[in-house]
Amino acid sequence: MEYEIAPEEVKATLDRGSRFTLLDVREPWEFETAHIENAKLMPMGDVPSRANQELDPEEHIVVICHHGVRSMNVTAWLRQQGFEKAQSMRGGIDAWSRTVDSKVPKY
Repeated sequence: MEYEIAPEEVKATLDRGSRFTLLDVREPWEFETAHIENAKLMPMGDVPSRANQELDPEEHIVVICHHGVRSMNVTAWLRQQGFEKAQSMRGGIDAWSRTVDSKVPKY
C-alpha cells in the first residue's frame, strides 16, 4: 500500500461506503476552522500516547493535516508501529478543499 493517497481517492472510498478511519492530526482550532465530516481529531502531539488505545492496526487509516507534511510524518510513525494500512492524504485538507469539496474553508 502506498504511503500517500490522493484526496479524490479518499472521496471515492467514502462514496463507496468503505470502512476506514479518517484521522485528522491538526490542532483543535484548525479542526474547528475546517474539517471533513466524521474525521477523528487526534493532534499530532497526542498520537504516540493515543494511537494504540484508539486506533485499530488492522484498519485502513487515512491521515490528514493542513498541507500533508504532518500527516506524512504521522503515517511514517504509525507504519513503524505496525499500522501497515496507514496512508497520508496528499496535499491535506487544503487540497481537499480545492479538488473535492469547495465548501470546506481554506485557511
